[in-house]
Amino acid sequence: MDISILLASKSPRRHQLMRMLGFPVTIISLDVDEHIDATIPVERVAETLALRKAAGCDRGRLQPSQILVTADTIVSLNGCKLGKPQNRDEAITMLTSLSGQRHTVYTGVCLTTRVRQRAFTESTDVCFRPLSRADIEHYVDTCLPFDKAGSYGVQDWIGMVGVERIEGCYYNVMGLPTSRLYQEIMHIV
Repeated sequence: MDISILLASKSPRRHQLMRMLGFPVTIISLDVDEHIDATIPVERVAETLALRKAAGCDRGRLQPSQILVTADTIVSLNGCKLGKPQNRDEAITMLTSLSGQRHTVYTGVCLTTRVRQRAFTESTDVCFRPLSRADIEHYVDTCLPFDKAGSYGVQDWIGMVGVERIEGCYYNVMGLPTSRLYQEIMHIV
C-alpha cells in the first residue's frame, strides 16, 4: 500500500526528518490550544499535546492511504518542563540551568488514519558539559533558538560544543524519534 503523510507541524526540523524517512509528505497547519494542565505529569505532556493536535483534524477527510502525524517535544530538567523561550533573557536562563546538567527530552507522537490512532512517547537523556556565559550568549545571539524547547537545537552549534552524551535517539532530541516512528507507521497501515 502506498503511504502518504500529512504532517501537522510548523517545525522545519520535523519536515526534514519526515522527508528523510522517504515518505511523501504534505505539510498542514492545525491551530490548537497548547496550554496544558499543570497536573499532567511532565513525561505525559508531549503525548497529550500530540493527541490534542490530532483531534483538531477531521479523520473522515483522510484518504485511506494517508496518515496524519502530529507531535510535540518538551525538555524536562529535574521534573520541570522547559518550553520555548519567549525572549533572549529567558533563553539564556534556560541554557544556564541546563549547563552541566542531565535532562530528558520527551517527544510525543500521534499517528491517525481514518480508522486507527496510535500515540506514544519517546524519551532521550542529554548531558551538557558546563557552558560559559559567553558560549550561551553567542549561541542565543547567533542561532536565535526561540522556536526550540529548552532553548536549544542539538543539531546546532551548542549541541556540537556542549553536549557530552546522549542516551537514546538523537533524532528524538531534534523533534521526531525516527526509528520508532518508522516502525509505528509500518504497523498502523
